[in-house]
Amino acid sequence: MVRLYTEQLKVGYGERTIVNDLTLEIPDQQITIIIGPNGCGKSTLLKSMSRIITHQSGSIVLDGVSITKEDTKSLAKKMAILPQTPESAAGLTVGELVSYGRFPYQKGFGRLTKKDLEVIDWALEVTGTAAFKYDPVDALSGGQRQRVWIALALAQETEMIFLDEPTTYLDMAHQLEILELLQKLNREQKRTIVMVLHDLNHAARFADHLVALKAGNIVKTGTSEEVINKEVLRKVFQIDAEIGMDPRTIKPICITYNLIKGEQEDEEINHAIPAYASALA
Repeated sequence: MVRLYTEQLKVGYGERTIVNDLTLEIPDQQITIIIGPNGCGKSTLLKSMSRIITHQSGSIVLDGVSITKEDTKSLAKKMAILPQTPESAAGLTVGELVSYGRFPYQKGFGRLTKKDLEVIDWALEVTGTAAFKYDPVDALSGGQRQRVWIALALAQETEMIFLDEPTTYLDMAHQLEILELLQKLNREQKRTIVMVLHDLNHAARFADHLVALKAGNIVKTGTSEEVINKEVLRKVFQIDAEIGMDPRTIKPICITYNLIKGEQEDEEINHAIPAYASALA
């Protein structure tokens, strides 16, 4: 089932086109992960699908309606987004920050209802941050803060959550903790998760559906097995990768890789050395 899709989407900044003529379907109740080199349009695509930035042409359709025709509060009840480097106002407590997720449901003076308070506590509990409810957000570690931001997204009670590199700046253990939390939300609560990741092995491990981008265009979509392979990685990242199988997940894993450009340069140097030696003789 597909609730969200784009058709011939074009997004850019000024005269510079970042995403060009892109048609993409986001499978419902699955984890979709977008991969690609820096500057290829991953974050731009994510922001346009969540209407943080406007697209120049084409369409983005959610539940049969263009997102441009949805009012802000209605759209905020359907999708939440966690940007790459979220920032909160200094001095906010964890509970206060997560309460902002209830904004789409507030009326009048915006006072929190009993239902709002129950949802906030539930979001804190699910993300393992209830113990920090009255602590300043600024006092938390990077991994703890990231879980609090996910709690904020959950408090919106949306069926879709967009995340732009949610593991950035986290150590290996906290990266895995965040990704396992998102997988749990997907499996147990049927949340549709769409995120950008740089780590190919994490992408292969946690994605139900992968999208490989290069220069604003889709190179390949599909399962981890269909996308994480030598041919696709060569096209997308310009690398010669050795792909194996993760014995724990039975998913493909990038064991090692070389830069294709680097190999070509080495070959040119190797050819040049005998010629240089002959010239000296």
